[in-house]
Amino acid sequence: MPVPRLRLGVNVDHVATVRNARGGHHPDPVHAAKIAIAAGADGITAHLREDRRHIRDDDIARLMKEITKPLNLEMAATDEMVRIAVSTRPHAACLVPERREERTTEGGFDASGQREALAGVVNELKRAGIRVSLFIAAEPAQIEAAAAVGAPVIEIHTGAWCDAIADQDRAGAEAEWSRIREGARIARNLGLEVHAGHGLNFQTAEAIAQLDEIVELNIGHFLIGEAVYGGLREAVVTIRAAMERGRS
Repeated sequence: MPVPRLRLGVNVDHVATVRNARGGHHPDPVHAAKIAIAAGADGITAHLREDRRHIRDDDIARLMKEITKPLNLEMAATDEMVRIAVSTRPHAACLVPERREERTTEGGFDASGQREALAGVVNELKRAGIRVSLFIAAEPAQIEAAAAVGAPVIEIHTGAWCDAIADQDRAGAEAEWSRIREGARIARNLGLEVHAGHGLNFQTAEAIAQLDEIVELNIGHFLIGEAVYGGLREAVVTIRAAMERGRS
């Protein structure tokens, strides 16, 4: 069985964070998305939060109109966000947990504890022709719940693994890696498409690319940070090369 190509989704949220810190229109997340695509990104991710702290509604409208690759809309499973997704019709919608006081998405969705509510959201998005994914921890109960509510895709939360590596916690990193590897295997056996993201950098993107079950990585904050040093194009080219080394 051939190994599936590993896709790269670039999250442009924090281009908007920098813009919003001062106001105005610069830097523009849509322009950043175009640079990322030209450098090798297979798609663009943008999280439209309830409080609009970075990406705004007009950013989503312009991304849909101007980019040449699929848009993955990260969103909470709320009535407002479902209405926006159904009216906008991005290629994909990734359902994520959201709390106003968090700096970034801190954990995976509790699909197991919210099956009934999630099933309705997933079905409504699917009826609109939107590919739905759930951002979850690599835990069997969560993966099985994602399959049960009808989500065709999961995105494994890699933050704890990346944090353990950064903290030089070898035992913790090995434990998290085993959980990710086993979770990806379970998900594919259930017929789910498997993505991964959160906290990934050059090193961890190359490592996780070794897991054949994973077909897409979504990376944002690290790439935008690296762009400060050497430009966004260079950052995307470098992460793409790291992914290809790991996959090969």
